[in-house]
Amino acid sequence: MDGDRHNYGGGRGDRGTSGEGLRPPAQTQTGKYRPPHLRNHGSGSGAGPHTTSLQRQGVSQLSSKISISESELLRFSEQQPLTDSPENTNNRILPVRRPENRAIEGRSINLVVNHFLVKFNPRVTIYHYSLDIKQVVSRGKKPARKLRNKAGLRLILNKLFFSDRARFPVNRTAYDGEKNLYSAIPLPTGQFKVELSDSEDLSSQTYAVSIKIMNELKLSKLEDYLSGKVPYVPRDILQGMDVVMKENPSKYRISVDRHFYAPSFKVEDDLKHGIAAHRGFQSTLRPTAQGLALCLDSSVLAFRKPLAVLEYLKEHIPEFDGEYIDSNLRRRVTNALKGLTVRVIHRVTKQLYTISGLTANTTRDLWFDFVDPKGKVPTVKVSLVQYFWEKYGKEIVYQDIPCLILGRNNRTNHVPMEFCILFEGQRYRKELLDKVGQEKLKKLCLAWPPARRNAISEMMQAYDGPCGDTTQNFGLQIDKNMTCVQGRVIGPPDLKLGAPDGTVDVVRVENEKRQWNIAESSVVDGKQIERWALIEFSSSGITKLRVKDFIENLRNRSRSLGIYMEEPLICHLTSMREFSSVSRLEELLRSLVQEASRKSWSKLQIIICVMAEKHHGYKYLKWVSETRVGVVTQCCLSTHANRGDDLFLGNLCLKINAKLGGSNVELTQRLPHFEEEDHVMFIGADVNHPVSKKSTTPSIAAVVSTVNWPAVNRYAARVCPQDHRTEKILEFGPMCRDLVNTYLQLNKVKPKKIVVFRDGVSEGQFEMVLNEELSDLKRAVFDDNYQPKITLVVAQKRNTTRLFLENVAEGSSTGNVPPGTVVDTKIVHPFEFDFYLCSHYGRIGTSKAVRYCVLWDENLFTSEQLQKLIYNLCFTFARSTRPVSLVPPVYYADLVAYRGRIFQEVAKEFQSRSMPSSRSGTFDQSFYKLHPDLQNVMFFV
Repeated sequence: MDGDRHNYGGGRGDRGTSGEGLRPPAQTQTGKYRPPHLRNHGSGSGAGPHTTSLQRQGVSQLSSKISISESELLRFSEQQPLTDSPENTNNRILPVRRPENRAIEGRSINLVVNHFLVKFNPRVTIYHYSLDIKQVVSRGKKPARKLRNKAGLRLILNKLFFSDRARFPVNRTAYDGEKNLYSAIPLPTGQFKVELSDSEDLSSQTYAVSIKIMNELKLSKLEDYLSGKVPYVPRDILQGMDVVMKENPSKYRISVDRHFYAPSFKVEDDLKHGIAAHRGFQSTLRPTAQGLALCLDSSVLAFRKPLAVLEYLKEHIPEFDGEYIDSNLRRRVTNALKGLTVRVIHRVTKQLYTISGLTANTTRDLWFDFVDPKGKVPTVKVSLVQYFWEKYGKEIVYQDIPCLILGRNNRTNHVPMEFCILFEGQRYRKELLDKVGQEKLKKLCLAWPPARRNAISEMMQAYDGPCGDTTQNFGLQIDKNMTCVQGRVIGPPDLKLGAPDGTVDVVRVENEKRQWNIAESSVVDGKQIERWALIEFSSSGITKLRVKDFIENLRNRSRSLGIYMEEPLICHLTSMREFSSVSRLEELLRSLVQEASRKSWSKLQIIICVMAEKHHGYKYLKWVSETRVGVVTQCCLSTHANRGDDLFLGNLCLKINAKLGGSNVELTQRLPHFEEEDHVMFIGADVNHPVSKKSTTPSIAAVVSTVNWPAVNRYAARVCPQDHRTEKILEFGPMCRDLVNTYLQLNKVKPKKIVVFRDGVSEGQFEMVLNEELSDLKRAVFDDNYQPKITLVVAQKRNTTRLFLENVAEGSSTGNVPPGTVVDTKIVHPFEFDFYLCSHYGRIGTSKAVRYCVLWDENLFTSEQLQKLIYNLCFTFARSTRPVSLVPPVYYADLVAYRGRIFQEVAKEFQSRSMPSSRSGTFDQSFYKLHPDLQNVMFFV
């Protein structure tokens, strides 16, 4: 380790210069850095990313003659937070800069990464316009609704551009489908009228297109950022360039969120039943150490085939033949079609319609009042069959089935199914696929590394990929070859396990999977399980549990692991019907606790619940046991319990031991960078957002923290509901203060250092985490006598970066990069402190590395120390015998947030019974408050 990193012109203990207590400055380099994409454009000389006047943590340089104490600097940081924008640089905090000393530990490994270098001319300006499209209505008519359909908006814009190509060159503009238009040249501004007709029998519609200049995006600012001259991210420029990169695929492909899928599917990707898997990609622009890069990853999604409705129904519902439909078939057909978009073929039109249902009568029995629009002919009754023949010359063949009710512009139309075709690009939820379809889609999504690498390369070369004419017209050149980078493979830590004779074994996991074998060892600290109960919910049917065999097998397996279980105090036999009622479950658990107390004069330690099948009542059980009764539960299926294999029983024992406060595995050596007496607490934080878009459904914030040192493998958890889809953890400070006090209660000392791992935030939210959540933490925890050093790291597991082996022989048998692979050059940020770490063994598909971004670092980690620390922590996950893919504090926070979501679902059901119009039920903290006996145990593993 390079100790010089801590010398900033004075001794390591001298923290009185240049705002050092808040953000220690980095050492300077004399060389000038120029990324490859700029080396052929102009002079552009300037300081590299580490030669700026900004400090390593982004603090403006103060006079080196001023001496400020650490406590004064803390107050200074709260009074004068720093910024990431040039307009307000004196009041917001910026992310930490990368340490100067380069990590060298581990063997080298050659990789290729799905980053494609984008060269641009810094002298180019991109013009950003605001677009507003409204329908023009005649006086007295009802005002038109605001246009929201992206395809319709693009159609109107294209009509304007194609009618005046000289002033609106289509191939030099990029449109995001909403309100943003970007151009490589200046465009006329003002309001323009566009007339558009979409059928032969409708008059044309007039639209007013307003174009207003918003900004001139000078790419020289992006050059300055990549070169480290300015610390703030030019997000407006990156957003504009991202729209430019997506212009070409948006013309040819199906757009879903940020993904683009081919309009057709391969024969081998047919999922049957009218569903097919379409291949596509997602991409994003990233500023990296080698320059601006396009990060592109492949993607697969299930869509309904754009078939005629009758053909789709015949594929989707085998019993449907178009000849007859009974009440049961009607219900299935309605469920299959309702809400889908169709186009009609009995007349020429570009209109799209939404299916709102089926007519009550069959087609031959449908009549309606025909009203002459001119009023010359009296209203008459006309059959639908007759009308289609006389109006359109179409004979309806399938007259014994209902028509579709199509809704558009608050009008309904009855149209025979045979004249309707499903519009392309309509997603099909994977949960609705049959078992064969789900397995096939899963296999396509989890492609092996060579297949994924080839798919990505094909997308880059495709005519409908990101490399179209538009990008070239904006002066962008994309290298279609993946980036070659040298990574490192960090060695695994030595582990501490129990030996059969009660001593401690030191285990080295040098195998390919980095896996240790619990069949030959035991846990480090096995808990004595003297008071436990067994509830058998499968007391009838073929899934009935063999109770005696299960208890014997479980006790034997736990004994071999150093966990000693007595016979259960209670064995209660019941059925799955108990899961249908919260009150019945609560009554059952309370009666067991009371019965056990009478037998042992003490409370139950755990209740093992054996279920006949997965059941929605599982959420009731967890809510009752963890918030009302205060006893941990462990569930399993009777089919697995009856098999009684060692692997299943071993994993069950690991969970039980962790829930009861035992220790399954520990690191032999202390964590890098820390001393034995440091007392470090690791915090994990995450927010779980609801699928529902209703504001009455809360997001769930979860915070966990370690409560032991130096083993750091026991955690306490706190969970709290908050405003709908709010990413900021509103109670972060109080939750952390509570956990610090818990640490004090259990260890008789507060942690001297705190490392926070934050999950689920994008780069656009880093500023919020730094300037709001970190401030909340300090305000809640700090006082005059207690100011722990804090490091804040964001873990991004949903990134699109993929690491591939240049030489497959250097990796695992699956073709994935080996566990411990880390990359901290070339594809990382130009100057901020981040790296990619693949800590797990990739058994299925292509491994995904987690991107760790250090936002704040008062503990002064080197890159090597932090990488090693995170990798070592991944070996301490309680219910695994191999390193996990995500640092455990974040992993556990995910589990706790999901548990909070389960609690919310129970609260929602209570709310629907008592106060359906109120939002207070699901936000009521009492529904989420853990029982006092479980607040400091790992009930969630």
